[in-house]
Amino acid sequence: MKQYKNTISLNLNSRGVYCLDPSMGCASGMLASDGGCYEDCYAAKTAKLYGYDFTKTVLRHFHNSAHVKEIVRRINSIKSDFVRMGCSGDPSENWNHTCEILRLIKHCNKEIVIITRHWTLLSDKQLEFISTLNLCINSSVSALDGAETMQRCVGQFERLKPYCKSVLRIVSADFNIENETGHRLAKVQAGLFSNAGTLDTVFRPSKKNKLITDGVIKTSHEFFNGKKTIASKFNKKTYMGKCGTCQEICGCRVTSSSHIKTRPGIIKQLTLLPH
Repeated sequence: MKQYKNTISLNLNSRGVYCLDPSMGCASGMLASDGGCYEDCYAAKTAKLYGYDFTKTVLRHFHNSAHVKEIVRRINSIKSDFVRMGCSGDPSENWNHTCEILRLIKHCNKEIVIITRHWTLLSDKQLEFISTLNLCINSSVSALDGAETMQRCVGQFERLKPYCKSVLRIVSADFNIENETGHRLAKVQAGLFSNAGTLDTVFRPSKKNKLITDGVIKTSHEFFNGKKTIASKFNKKTYMGKCGTCQEICGCRVTSSSHIKTRPGIIKQLTLLPH
């Protein structure tokens, strides 16, 4: 399979998001489970489609100071209010490298959004550094995670609050409460959404995903990026369109408790995660 190049670049993806990934591939996520997170990592599937090895993490670098200036100039000229890190790789796999990239572009005029699973944790010194930046960190979590992963991600979401805009990015699913596992996970999901400052991301599984075949989640046919796709959509109003017309822009505008509400009569008591 092809290996990602180690030259950093600013790219516009199909949803209209400008991405500046410090790394490509996700060794940690692919090691955690076959197929990546929840056995259905969208970035891993895209990489496979184009023949890239997503199981290896490739750090990306600037060639020289001229390259840095060119990227910063391009960032400053785009119409979007933010640039995202963590589209095709997780910046947390090497926070030292990610912080160095952030240092080099710190004079850009856009908010930087980092999406991460916190495979490694930021040091106290790194937290002090990010507090000087215009940064929004999305801690990605789901009821589908194990208890240790959930506690790590929610814990980092809380830990980050004094240092930057911190958002809990929840990969949600429409759990089948008639199924024992689905009922349990629906309670866990309700607990996640009880946190202040959450963002709903719809789970898009493949039709052979075990969660579907075992009846744990329910799915429907939705439109994503102009194409019909299978989705497990907990809240029917959750936005799945182009990023240019999104009201939350990867959490940049999330400031209070989630707009998601538990549907009446489904969850009587919340199972809250320890913070």
